[in-house]
Amino acid sequence: MQGQSSNLSSTDILRVLVEGTAAATGDDFFRSLARHAAQALGAHYAFAAETVSEMESRSLAYWEGTGYGEGFSYRFLGTPCLRVAQGHVCYTKSGLQKAFPEDLWLQQIGADSYVGVPMRNAASKVLGHIAVLHTEPMEPSQDDINVLQVFAARACAELERVQAERALQAAMRELQRLRDRLQAENVYLQEEIRSEHNVDEIVGKDPALSALLDKVTRVAASDAAVLIHGETGTGKELIARALHNRSPRRDRPLVKVNCGAISAGLVESELFGHVKGAFTGALARRVGRFELADRGTIFLDEVGELPADTQVKLLRVLQEREFDPVGSNQTVRADVRVLAASNRDLEAAVREGRFRADLFYRLNVIPLRVPPLRERRSDIAQLAMYFMERYARKSGRPIQAIASETLCRLADYDWPGNVRELQNVIERAVVLSPGPVLEIDPQQLRPAPAVVASSTTPPAKSAKQDDATALEEMDRRHILSVLERVSWVIEGSNGAAHLLNLHASTLRSRMKKLGIAR
Repeated sequence: MQGQSSNLSSTDILRVLVEGTAAATGDDFFRSLARHAAQALGAHYAFAAETVSEMESRSLAYWEGTGYGEGFSYRFLGTPCLRVAQGHVCYTKSGLQKAFPEDLWLQQIGADSYVGVPMRNAASKVLGHIAVLHTEPMEPSQDDINVLQVFAARACAELERVQAERALQAAMRELQRLRDRLQAENVYLQEEIRSEHNVDEIVGKDPALSALLDKVTRVAASDAAVLIHGETGTGKELIARALHNRSPRRDRPLVKVNCGAISAGLVESELFGHVKGAFTGALARRVGRFELADRGTIFLDEVGELPADTQVKLLRVLQEREFDPVGSNQTVRADVRVLAASNRDLEAAVREGRFRADLFYRLNVIPLRVPPLRERRSDIAQLAMYFMERYARKSGRPIQAIASETLCRLADYDWPGNVRELQNVIERAVVLSPGPVLEIDPQQLRPAPAVVASSTTPPAKSAKQDDATALEEMDRRHILSVLERVSWVIEGSNGAAHLLNLHASTLRSRMKKLGIAR
């Protein structure tokens, strides 16, 4: 090295660098390299950097004269490092700030001279570089540069090792994540459940259902607890699945627990798990549903059936995201979104002391009400057709249509069992119908007795008109569906009139009345 920067020979510089870095690896290696490179060349500053993109670098270690500086990132454009990052050995003997006026960092540290060598691997790819800067003029000899290149090669090998270690650690983390996910999916058959209860099965366009699904879309991304109200058979689980499948947690499991189907003595073990020997019959550790749902969603169906002591534990999970398995003093933390559902009036249960008020308010952050089928009669025809096609395909039966009279009976029925009852009725009819037209036993669809209004109750004229309009729309959709299926052929054994069990003239009159034209 010529000039005022160093009195060491190239051999001495090599010895200093070897002794300073021989036993070090990883961050310690790069820190030692930066420090000893600066000291051996008599310079104030030195750093080793990793190239992170074509025009950007990130420091691995930075020596600033009296100690190590903080790590930094910088872009190459307008700096002396640009050509080094492109694979060239570069140096500026003096006047560094004048040569690179856009590099404000050079002004901040008062740098006047610079030497940079690339870290090039065996495939000639530049992975980073070493830079030495001084506040006085500095002119390196060829031997000095050769020494720096030797250590740039050593630094490149160490950087490749560090990068490989990073990649291995990332792969191990990903492998563990996939193992956890696979275990949860195997236990709960997540993919099979999704295919059996897909969110696409929420069939219908009734305004009441559309409003509910709009709200589901708005709240899905939140982690807030949701309480789903609705009668038995309305599809509360489908709404829970819609919330989960539209949320950021959709790649993790949705774990379902039917609280009403678990005996009071086992419900805590089911929800929170237990350790071996926690009670008679606990022969091994059991992972609870909350632990399995970590980073996913848990759906507590019929949450109103939980015993009082379990309600206390559930409240703790909602408040603190932690619980103790049965028989354990080790607290388990779980990041779980809680969805709950009930067909009971939980507010009444709170007033009667059967359900904790604080738990109710924790669960009822976002209330969703699933309308009963009698409040969305305009969807009955579409649902009936959906179930007919599904079960006909599943059973291999040649059922192709539902007679208009049958649709009217379906629409008149109040469906106390809601969508589940309709599904069962259609499945039974598909099995029993002898021909291509679905036949349903009228005895199954006896309308509920009319409620006699009191003298002070005004007649519900507008409601009847709405029902009539909805019925006409159902009829129109059904006729259109059959016509499209038979390519608008009306007469003949394969025509729409035959499938609808109508005379051709009657069908044409009804099409005219409903405004159906090709």
